[in-house]
Amino acid sequence: MTGMKATGQKQLMLFSGRTHPALAEEVAKELGIEVVPTRFDTFANSEIFVRYLESVRGSDAFVLQTHADPVNESTMEHLIMVDALKRASAKRITVVSPFLGYARQDKKHRGREPISARLMTDLFRTAGADRMMAVDLHTDQIQGFFDGPVDHLFALPILADYVADELDLSDITVVSPDAGRVRTADRWADRLGSPLAIIHKRRDPDVANQVKVHEVVGEVEGRTCVLVDDMIDTGGTLVKAAEALIEQGATKVVAAATHGVLSGPAVERLQNSPISEVIVTNSLPIPEERSFEKLTQLSIAPLVARAVREVFTDGSVTSLFE
Repeated sequence: MTGMKATGQKQLMLFSGRTHPALAEEVAKELGIEVVPTRFDTFANSEIFVRYLESVRGSDAFVLQTHADPVNESTMEHLIMVDALKRASAKRITVVSPFLGYARQDKKHRGREPISARLMTDLFRTAGADRMMAVDLHTDQIQGFFDGPVDHLFALPILADYVADELDLSDITVVSPDAGRVRTADRWADRLGSPLAIIHKRRDPDVANQVKVHEVVGEVEGRTCVLVDDMIDTGGTLVKAAEALIEQGATKVVAAATHGVLSGPAVERLQNSPISEVIVTNSLPIPEERSFEKLTQLSIAPLVARAVREVFTDGSVTSLFE
């Protein structure tokens, strides 16, 4: 007989960066564990230092960090955490990124442009990640960028169930704010049993975040419209879409998205828009100064915790959505 068999059990350990510790604490509570104590330092020249205060040898490590503003800093911290785990002999490292930075740069629109989403997954693989977990990636093909298993979680059940409880389903039309979100809107329409409408829009390729709405395809007159998207960044797309829906006779417009980025003028735009409620998850932290009266934030902690548990116990993540 060659080799030696260790007697021991698998150990799940949850680690959190500094971007969104509240979400990590919620996930830990759902799992019935505690977040591993970690020392973070930022040196005078802005370099980041990480050290775990417990042994992680042989553990099944889940490293939770959402890539919020400042994105580059939170991403680098995440990479350094993974590297520290690899060098401390963690058995398996799963990157848990509720909001994956650079996910919108998933293809080249014109020549001499990067595909930064692929670069991100390559960086995590190089750092030592064995697996990735994310919530509502900007496009599904990003799953193929990572050379390893990717668990793509969907916040649709959380958001749609809230909408179903708050609104009259017989009066709802699900609306895609652009052609790129049609598949997402279609899933919403199937879950709610509602008709689907699409807004045709055109962007100025030379001016970022500038949107020009053209027309509404579908029946929205006299109905409550639920605008669905994966994220709300500056809010320009949703606000112009809502204005177009009101012009077409919609009685009420509600916006729902997984990621509330809320950059720049987003808060002012949304607060002053025809949208009556903006529903997002807590995949990203929303500081008090970025909160506003119309905003509703739902927790994805139960979803992430269930997925982590399924991965740890070698169960099925897909079963969560079937």
